[in-house]
Amino acid sequence: MVAEKTFTHPVRVYYEDTDFSGVVYHAAHLKYFERGRTESLRACGVHHSELLERDDPIVFAVRKMTTEWHAPARIDDLLEVRTIFRAIKGARMLLDQEIWREETLIARAGVEAVCMTRAGRPRRLPRDVAARLAPGD
Repeated sequence: MVAEKTFTHPVRVYYEDTDFSGVVYHAAHLKYFERGRTESLRACGVHHSELLERDDPIVFAVRKMTTEWHAPARIDDLLEVRTIFRAIKGARMLLDQEIWREETLIARAGVEAVCMTRAGRPRRLPRDVAARLAPGD
């Protein structure tokens, strides 16, 4: 199953995200990517709190992430996190993410997230959840 819609989420760079020079510290990008993934799930009607309340509670965890940094972001920049669900394969979701400042690519990530039971065991993504992540109009 492949979803081709790009989800976007705005992020403002705050002082707490930067190093002494006012440039975004590399680890802060991981928070931005996480927010982008969470908000893209939310846009599909998938909410973490509801996943935990199911009869068969599930959680998502990042298993693997590759990152590339292309340009610095600075304090007060308004960034846009773009998230694309590329594939759902059993318990795995493959996503591409990018952080942009207007026309400038700041960072890129390839993400493999897994669906798990609350006890931490991998499990196939439930059909109703997978259906919400399917391509839209």
